[in-house]
Amino acid sequence: MIRSTPQVPVTHSVSKLMLHVGYALIPGTAAYVWFFGIGVLVQIALACVTALVTESLVLGLRKRPLAPSLRDGSALVTAVLLALAIPSIAPWWVIVFGTAFAIVFGKQLYGGLGYNPFNPAMLGYVMLLISFPLEMTTWPAIQNGLDAITAATPFDALKTQLGQGVNIPTAIANPEIGQLFGMLAGAGWEVVSLGFLLGGLYLLVTGRIAWQIPVAMLVTLTVLSTVFNLIDPTRYADPLLHLFGGATMLGAFFIATDPVSAATTPRGRLFYGAGIAVFTFVIRSWGGYPEGLAFAVLLMNMAAPTIDHYTRPLAFGERGDKH
Repeated sequence: MIRSTPQVPVTHSVSKLMLHVGYALIPGTAAYVWFFGIGVLVQIALACVTALVTESLVLGLRKRPLAPSLRDGSALVTAVLLALAIPSIAPWWVIVFGTAFAIVFGKQLYGGLGYNPFNPAMLGYVMLLISFPLEMTTWPAIQNGLDAITAATPFDALKTQLGQGVNIPTAIANPEIGQLFGMLAGAGWEVVSLGFLLGGLYLLVTGRIAWQIPVAMLVTLTVLSTVFNLIDPTRYADPLLHLFGGATMLGAFFIATDPVSAATTPRGRLFYGAGIAVFTFVIRSWGGYPEGLAFAVLLMNMAAPTIDHYTRPLAFGERGDKH
């Protein structure tokens, strides 16, 4: 049975929705380019070409018409989200391989758009992270000189320092580590996150996404990080870092709200968003990877049908009590 997608108003076609998602990604992408260089534009271009070629080849093998799938924009959105999630200085073959995997195994293998149980972009990202950890954890530094070539993300730097027995205040006080942190949660990263937050608010205000998933995710992550930071600020990062230092804003508004792989009932979306936040915090705080959002989204993708089943609103004429 194909689940409906109440996150998307029925008057909006898929192509129009994807177009507005593209518009909403512009502020965050522009900030990314400003702070970290034009490599991300190269990655986006490679990802988009790979997505269209791969989708065309698979549709040809399946003897399906090309035009409807290529025009709906879903493959391009998958490509852009994956390109934004990987380091802009990763080798060209990383984004090509990851995008092809996302389209084939994350989308077309299940029958195409509307049938995929997992978010294709996050499936491609996790495959790349597990297979090529070095290429996926080497990020560019802020463009402040010719010698600024690579750097760790704030979460990666803190994870490394904590693993060496260095607490968070000491790590940040270290000039080499401290330069990665800006006013809120990471030099450059905080502005990129604010850009994605601005784009996400545009999608909310225009009704392209429902509010439950991003709000539940951000509130739950804020509460968890605040509580643990108050318990032990030397071991657990503050909520600003969790909100603006990683992929939280991109994930909350553009990835977790995927209308196909996410929960679809109003109450279910609240549980779904909160679950992503819990898994993200757990992986960031105790897991082996500095950023846990992709794993969290895939885990909750598996739970989405069950969540929808137990939070399904009563149909007209049904009664909640039994006699």
